[in-house]
Amino acid sequence: MSDRITVETVDGIAYATLNRADKMNALDLPMFKELASVPGEIAKDTSVRAVILRGDGPAFCSGLDFAAVSKDQVGQVKGFAKLPVQTTNLYQKACWAWREMPVPVFAVTHGYCFGGGFQLALAADFRFTTADCQFSVMEAKWGLIPDMTGSVTLRELVGMDVAKRLTMTAEIFDGNRAKELGLVTEVGPDPLAAAKVLAAEIATRSPDSVAATKKLFHETWTSSPRSAFWTESELQLRLLLGRNHKIARAAGKAKEIPKWVARTIG
Repeated sequence: MSDRITVETVDGIAYATLNRADKMNALDLPMFKELASVPGEIAKDTSVRAVILRGDGPAFCSGLDFAAVSKDQVGQVKGFAKLPVQTTNLYQKACWAWREMPVPVFAVTHGYCFGGGFQLALAADFRFTTADCQFSVMEAKWGLIPDMTGSVTLRELVGMDVAKRLTMTAEIFDGNRAKELGLVTEVGPDPLAAAKVLAAEIATRSPDSVAATKKLFHETWTSSPRSAFWTESELQLRLLLGRNHKIARAAGKAKEIPKWVARTIG
């Protein structure tokens, strides 16, 4: 599918691997473009039930490759451009495209998860990591702020004081500390195996209800009760009228394992 990100689908799980190991998967403009486009390509395959996002080599992602990006100043500036109807620019879409996928996305981190790489991991639904993986909102080191959707994804996981402290200091902390702060889902010696276990468990449920669950929480997390309840009803009605709900009811009545049809939501 690309050279910066390789994709392999096995048993309904799409493994998307950052493929710039010699640079610790640092983010250059080609990487940004592929991070923004690959999720849409994966989502076209409605048989995919989960995505595992990981990095090849010694690190998940060490952040922005300043040297590479600065060589193309025109491209760098263009990356900030967006039409009035667009929510994201290139750098934001590189993270947000994974957030908007209709299947659960698992970020599996190791080595370094700095700056833009950290924001990429935050855009996933779940984060599995090793205890010695190092994390940082590294932008402060360069006199910058997180601008790849971190202002939204970070606030969903920690209080404002913690978000400010991490962003103002560029503090480096390990996987165990990340778990204490609520920034990762699980810490262990084999985060990939742990992610696959949860992905397999979720895959036993209707692909439509899983997709609707993502939409429900992402669209209502900061909504008013009135707006949230409307979204609940809208999504529930769609599920009730869908084929997978009928399959779930029939399987439950027969005490059988449901055989789902392809996802129709998302």
